[in-house]
Amino acid sequence: MTRIAAVAPVLPAFVYTQSEITAELAPLMTKVPARQAVIERMHAASGIGTRHTALPLERYRDLGTFRETNDIFIQVAADLGERAVRIALDDAGIAASDVDFILFTSVTGISAPSVDALLVPRLGLRADVKRMPSYGLGCLGGAAGIARVNDYLVGHPTEVGVLVSVELCSLTLQRDDETMANFVATGLFGDGAAAVVLLGDDHPRARGPRITATRSAIYPDTNEVIGFNVGGTGFEIVLTPGVAEVIERHFPADVAGFLSANGLSLGDLGWWVAHPGGPKVLEAFEGSLGVDRSVFARSWACLDRVGNLSSAAVLHVLADTLSLGSFDPDSPGLLFALGPGVSAEFVLMEWDA
Repeated sequence: MTRIAAVAPVLPAFVYTQSEITAELAPLMTKVPARQAVIERMHAASGIGTRHTALPLERYRDLGTFRETNDIFIQVAADLGERAVRIALDDAGIAASDVDFILFTSVTGISAPSVDALLVPRLGLRADVKRMPSYGLGCLGGAAGIARVNDYLVGHPTEVGVLVSVELCSLTLQRDDETMANFVATGLFGDGAAAVVLLGDDHPRARGPRITATRSAIYPDTNEVIGFNVGGTGFEIVLTPGVAEVIERHFPADVAGFLSANGLSLGDLGWWVAHPGGPKVLEAFEGSLGVDRSVFARSWACLDRVGNLSSAAVLHVLADTLSLGSFDPDSPGLLFALGPGVSAEFVLMEWDA
């Protein structure tokens, strides 16, 4: 079994209140005052206090082509990714030259060479490090990334794996897009990154939470519920109320089945790491599983502090959970996230200092 040795959440330097972001972005999406008022109401109801952005807020007025924004993505993603990995490796007591496998995930930009390849010389990773860039998992990417690095380390129990997630959602801004999906997205998503160092169980420094099981799920007839369409101006958000409906329909049975397969029930869990997808998503998790709002307190707090960071969001919640020690070390914990597909990923963990 694999251990999570360190989790390092990082954020861009530019941070603004939700109202400041709304005041700047609303006129870029619509010139109609009544629709700007709708945007203001929707953003105010998001449960978000502040968000970080890749660029100073005024720069978004003049962003040009998809080529320009994607070039910015590559530069900022490499900078944030490097910072996150350096912090995580230092916290884990692992040298960059000891990393055997790196998985990079993002859904808000594209690069070839991929960002993980750009990080190899910057971090001093070995030339023979195994790499796996991943695009398209969306908010699922952080949870799925942990699961896939775990899969690798189960077969290589003496080795070191690193997950890097970078999401710069602000760079996907679509100006003059008056769809409700765009109104919601511009009030929900933030920019951020995270790195996770995982160690095979036979590694001499293996410590921390132990991954005991993982499960993936993809739900039929949900392709149009959440995701991106790629158009001439870049990534156009697809976001519908159907996300909450998918959770309510599938999550109770999926969680119960996953736990049962591992000899557990809902009541055996002592801590939860839930993707903070937004107020309606967290409420759907709570309602479908029949748990109190306090169970996801760290997810709510993360949403308020930085917004939905797509794939990096659940990793920020995981970092908060471990750093604050706000969990029962004698009970298993469950990490999960939802993404395009619609798909879900579940990671079962036990604390083992």
